Amino acid sequence: MEAGGLEWLLVPMRQLVSWGAAGAMVFGGVVPYIPQYRDIRRTQNAEGFSTYVCLVLLVANILRILFWFGRRFESPLLWQSIIMIITMLLMLKLCTEVRVSNELNIKRRSFADFDLNYFWHWSKFTDYVQCVLTFTGVTGYITYLWLDSYLFVETLGFLAVFTEAMLGVPQLYRNYQNRSTEGMSVKMVLMWTSGDTFKTVYFILNQAPFQFSICGLLQVFVDIAILLQVYLYSYYPQKPVSHTAHPASTKAL
Repeated sequence: MEAGGLEWLLVPMRQLVSWGAAGAMVFGGVVPYIPQYRDIRRTQNAEGFSTYVCLVLLVANILRILFWFGRRFESPLLWQSIIMIITMLLMLKLCTEVRVSNELNIKRRSFADFDLNYFWHWSKFTDYVQCVLTFTGVTGYITYLWLDSYLFVETLGFLAVFTEAMLGVPQLYRNYQNRSTEGMSVKMVLMWTSGDTFKTVYFILNQAPFQFSICGLLQVFVDIAILLQVYLYSYYPQKPVSHTAHPASTKAL
């Protein structure tokens, strides 16, 4: 009788928890970039943030959306990818505007130049949009042709989550190059770590495709490595590595 009487309360509470978890999955990935976005906007300096982070997340989430067409996973994960793509485009727009305003004498580069030496180092936000649309069109067409292949679909899913697992690697390398984490938002990395941990647990509990769980764990390990850099470079400052003067390497693009 008592168990039956509590059922009316337990059912809506379970539903609320389920909605809360889904909402955290959809929007939680965006939260870490808010302090970094605000820092760049306030200081008008994007040197500490690697826009290759944006490239990694754009590729990963485009591939994840294409994977959904071959193997339907939970809709919150699909919406998370859509929200993340929009967020990364906004980050790219801000970083490009700030960088260009600080490099008035640098020769303008565009996606249409097809110069690999300046890939992802373009002067206008529209060039990044063109690149993203081109990548989406090509991979979308290939996926359409091979959508009936189980091996292709599973490989696509692995590439999507493995690429996302490499999210922190550009920032890890940027910090190593600079021998410093100055300009990088530590709050962003802490939120990465907590968010990736939550996400990995979510994958495991909801029996998401195995690629998601394995690469989620890898992503957490990379986040921890960046936090170790924060400690190392704060308490044991190291001499910055000298770089050859080059337009593409003098800024954290």
